[in-house]
Amino acid sequence: MSNARLTAAEISQLWGSYLNDTLSVCILRYFLAHVEDSDIHALLADALAISDGHIQSLTSFFNDEQFPIPVGFTEDDVNVNAPRLYSDTFMLYYLQQMGALGMNAHSMSTALSARPDMHDYFFACLKQYGDIHEKANNLLLSKGLFIRPPYMPYPEKVAFVHKKSFLSGWFGEHRPLVSLEITNLHENIQRNMLGMAMLMGFSQVAKTKEVVQYLLRGKDMAAKHVEIFGSVLSKDDIPAPVTWDTEVTASTTAPFSEKLMMFMTTALIGIGMGYYGTSMAGTVRSDIQTHYIRLSAEIMKYAGDGAKLMIDNRWMENPPQAPDRDELAKP
Repeated sequence: MSNARLTAAEISQLWGSYLNDTLSVCILRYFLAHVEDSDIHALLADALAISDGHIQSLTSFFNDEQFPIPVGFTEDDVNVNAPRLYSDTFMLYYLQQMGALGMNAHSMSTALSARPDMHDYFFACLKQYGDIHEKANNLLLSKGLFIRPPYMPYPEKVAFVHKKSFLSGWFGEHRPLVSLEITNLHENIQRNMLGMAMLMGFSQVAKTKEVVQYLLRGKDMAAKHVEIFGSVLSKDDIPAPVTWDTEVTASTTAPFSEKLMMFMTTALIGIGMGYYGTSMAGTVRSDIQTHYIRLSAEIMKYAGDGAKLMIDNRWMENPPQAPDRDELAKP
């Protein structure tokens, strides 16, 4: 079965993984050059070794299939000698989210893989990112930094919905949030706060006017989303997570290329859209659904503008695509 041609699904996952792992190497190398906490340093080193190993495996897959190796990100995209831009605490939160996002991405990659070698590779990656996530969580807990989702009382008995007002949220009295809605709101706040802090740093060090404006727009948009989701929680007297503004230094020297910063920004946007879609499916309260629909449209517009900016600057690598049959048919 390993001699079978790669499917479009497998190609897409291999190609995307290569870009993401080469990006991770750049970011982790920079973090390692500045981290002071020995425990966080060790976990960053583990994460870097994992990404380096992935790149070696992915390169072998591409070579075996006589598939052109993507450019991705290289030493030209990182300056490890640039001053510190983010705190040790931010780096640890980054590792936690890296583990969570890696598990989500590679569970999908595993499910999409038909060839046994592809399935085995992506499943191994899934377990590696699960290990990173667990270690990051344990470190956050040991340092008193873990931001727990809100607590709620246990239900006293099983009950069924008997009023259609369970679905409403805009007019009259709305019901309290259910546990899944609280979870999704909390996690979307967390991810937006990570993006907000990262874009704050990126906007300080970017030099191109259009890129700076785009990054600032993204930071403000993330802050607005945090405020909206937090207000929904606060109406039910549920605390929202604190912001991470203080985890960004005042440095204005770029550790990363603008190509890398733009790719990272658009990647976070794509991930955010996916989570918003999942969150919308997990709620039936109309006001929360409306928030997700409206904010998803906003970030889709932002993502499209980012793609145009990347194309204008020749920063967007062309993903593998099907042949244009009409063009091939021309005499």
